[in-house]
Amino acid sequence: QVQLVESGGGLVQAGGSLRLSCAASGRTFKNYVMAWFRQAPGKEREFVAAIDRSGRSTFYADSVKGRFTISRDNGKNTVYLQMNSLKPEDTAVFYCAAESSVVFSRTPGDYDYWGQGTQVTVSS
Repeated sequence: QVQLVESGGGLVQAGGSLRLSCAASGRTFKNYVMAWFRQAPGKEREFVAAIDRSGRSTFYADSVKGRFTISRDNGKNTVYLQMNSLKPEDTAVFYCAAESSVVFSRTPGDYDYWGQGTQVTVSS
């Protein structure tokens, strides 16, 4: 069992930056692929970024590539999402998720555990 708690969301102007954190409980954090998803009002939850167990491999949605960076600290049981050059269309609730397989997935249903989400609002 893994419990995930996100933090770091807020209101920022377009072009600004935010850093999201996701703290995981349990001693098996290093065994999970971790990812960030987001969901805007009236839209489906969409994949943002994922990172492998070691932190050496990452995978991004085209819409955030070059602007967002996912990283993890297995010693602190935490995964991060550094978001730069934010746009109004990035406004959404951001969720972190954990997957026990070794394969990156863009599909929410493939993830085993979810956090409660943190709101990110980008004003124009």
